[in-house]
Amino acid sequence: MSFPAVLHAEWIKIRSLRSLTGSLTAIFPMTTGLTVLVCAALGRPEPDVTDFDPVLFSYYGLNFGQMAAITFGAVTTATEYRNAGIRVSLTAVPRRGLFYTGKLAVIGGLVFAVGLITSLTSFLAGQALMDEGFGIGIGDPGALRAVIGCALHLTLCSLLAAGLATVLRSVTGALSVLVPLFLILPFVVGDVSHDGGAAEFLPDRAGQQILLQDSSGTLGAWSGMAVLVGWTVLATGAGWWALRRRDA
Repeated sequence: MSFPAVLHAEWIKIRSLRSLTGSLTAIFPMTTGLTVLVCAALGRPEPDVTDFDPVLFSYYGLNFGQMAAITFGAVTTATEYRNAGIRVSLTAVPRRGLFYTGKLAVIGGLVFAVGLITSLTSFLAGQALMDEGFGIGIGDPGALRAVIGCALHLTLCSLLAAGLATVLRSVTGALSVLVPLFLILPFVVGDVSHDGGAAEFLPDRAGQQILLQDSSGTLGAWSGMAVLVGWTVLATGAGWWALRRRDA
């Protein structure tokens, strides 16, 4: 089977299951919806806030949107192992490298497309709802980088989840690792290390460095993204190793 045929087959699988299309499309309302609510309600930083970042403020809902992307990546991969469906897929595409690459390409491509629409909408809506004097334009420093970076962040999160789900062969198992890794561990590590420097190397914090207009932490915008890429490469590499070595 050719690579375009594998991509088409994976696309058919995704659009045929409501659980997959639902988790993919949930990225938009979960990210943009919460951002709009917060920006409309507040409109400006609190008086005692000295490190207000107008770019990051437009992505207030990203923590929820990235969980939708993670769920999409995990579910898309792990559902192959339900009722031995992976055997059918590998019968149609015996070359496991081709099968795995095609699946990751479709996951990443779809999340990037939805993520780019989500990111641009969230930024424009958030800035428009801020009080006069606080919002910025798409041409201001750091704005366009954040729009593209948000889509990249969501894409890499979904691929990381897909790789881990391939290793564990379970949606529940993958999410039981990823939810604490993204939502709990950064705060725990930050409290333990006091300065929070170690927490910046976790995938959640590292990837979101690109959303800061002026990054002043240990990692910069693109170095933080590179750290998230490293996490993703490790997860997808482990997924490939598991798929290649295990029986279907």
